[in-house]
Amino acid sequence: MSLSENPEKTGKTLSLRWLQRGGGWLRTGVTSAVSLVYPPSCVGCRAATSEAQGLCAQCWAGLGLIERPYCERLGTPFEVDLGPGLVSPAAIADPPVFARARAACRFDGTARELVHRLKYGDRTELSLMLGRMMAQAGRELIVDADLIVPVPLHRFRLWTRRFNQAAALAATIAGQSGRPCAPQALARVKRTRQQVGLTRAQRADNLQGAFKVLPAMRPLVEGRRILLVDDVLTTGSTVNAASRALLRGGASAVDVLTFARVVTEA
Repeated sequence: MSLSENPEKTGKTLSLRWLQRGGGWLRTGVTSAVSLVYPPSCVGCRAATSEAQGLCAQCWAGLGLIERPYCERLGTPFEVDLGPGLVSPAAIADPPVFARARAACRFDGTARELVHRLKYGDRTELSLMLGRMMAQAGRELIVDADLIVPVPLHRFRLWTRRFNQAAALAATIAGQSGRPCAPQALARVKRTRQQVGLTRAQRADNLQGAFKVLPAMRPLVEGRRILLVDDVLTTGSTVNAASRALLRGGASAVDVLTFARVVTEA
């Protein structure tokens, strides 16, 4: 029997279609109303933008995006393209514990302001835009990753700050990529002092024994390639210490993905 031969069924089908269309119109109307009351603005300077969770032209121009050519180990940009697969003198002289590092942009200008607002200004919504940029910048690392793990905070630091910005970024990257995320895979078992103002040697000493894969988490880490996520890479002391702990916990390799990194000009 066709739908035309069953008026009751035909009526229900048409009603469902109108209901679905009505739901779509309602969602569009609500979105438009919200936009009128809360017009989209730049996440950097609050200037008006065409879309929410975006940057205005001026703030976007202030982002020092990192693109090839760069060191294949450290992800630091080169001024001149001398061919694929290049490794910087710094990576050769002092090889990192991790396999590869990538960052979306340099830690200056707009990027510095965005990180500070996310980290200290309770602007947790920034993790959505920053995480999406990181997923794009680190796509080659994400393809190889078995598990995404954020750099953890010590419980006292987490209590005072109320959230872990690295975990928020990792959750966004996992949502974008479909890769599993394990915020508890790595623990910060030592309460370290702030790294700001410390030399490279002092940073490394400060982080000695700070991270550990707890016994209950070893089955989650063993044999897997880990993508370690943080907001900023400075000297590399933090991600090196965290990578070392993951490798001791049984990880096959560790790559590092951050939103920004400090770039020292030669």
